[in-house]
Amino acid sequence: MGLGEPGTSETVRPLAIEAPIAIEVGGIGYAVMMATPVDLEDYVVGFALSEGLIAHQDEISNMVISPIEGGFLARLGLPPEGVRKAVARARKRVGESSCGLCGIESIAEVLRPLPRLSATIATTRSAIARALSNLPTHQLLGSETGGAHAAAFCTPAGEILMVREDVGRHNALDKLLGALARSNTSPSNGFILLTARCSYELVEKTVRAGCPMLVTISAPTSLAAERARASGLTLVALARPDAALVVHGAEAITG
Repeated sequence: MGLGEPGTSETVRPLAIEAPIAIEVGGIGYAVMMATPVDLEDYVVGFALSEGLIAHQDEISNMVISPIEGGFLARLGLPPEGVRKAVARARKRVGESSCGLCGIESIAEVLRPLPRLSATIATTRSAIARALSNLPTHQLLGSETGGAHAAAFCTPAGEILMVREDVGRHNALDKLLGALARSNTSPSNGFILLTARCSYELVEKTVRAGCPMLVTISAPTSLAAERARASGLTLVALARPDAALVVHGAEAITG
């Protein structure tokens, strides 16, 4: 067959990079996560916030991220309480994963109560549709590779303010939360849009960040729906420009 015949065309397409990111707190190895090595400062800050090692990004006294053989090393300086938490969890850790279960020893710990959200939002179906329609223009890594998730922070009117991408949906959200923290942008003033399946830990990260609404393009798990209801998070799934499933919090979507 010639190169112009069906099934024989050749294209060159970049692959999304996935590399180990070792995170060290107070000189102690805390975690090794697999992530796309872009916006790593945002990622490390968001990861520390999501892990509960810090409550505010200003608690990080220093952060040094360096390439090492095979990956990257992020060294964090934290207050004594943050170091204590990191050391305690590092001693319990038996495996590394982006699933959010590292070092947790009991089901009760996994299902510990989330804080009840104090922030509220009033938005519309058209605002959600606007954000969904405009998101592809912000997905530079996704359009180049076809292999990256995106996490976007949007105003109640559906304007996209910030986007971060990664091969992992958890990482993309951590990068976004870190970027918001570093720019002093409050997650309470808008909603998060994710190009991902809605698993429970994405709900937890959103709630702990104080954001009142999460929109995902795929379906939620049962635990994600339960946790959203318990915390007062408005959760919208299977989102498309012309349709969406409001899992919880329909009163926040006014039209």
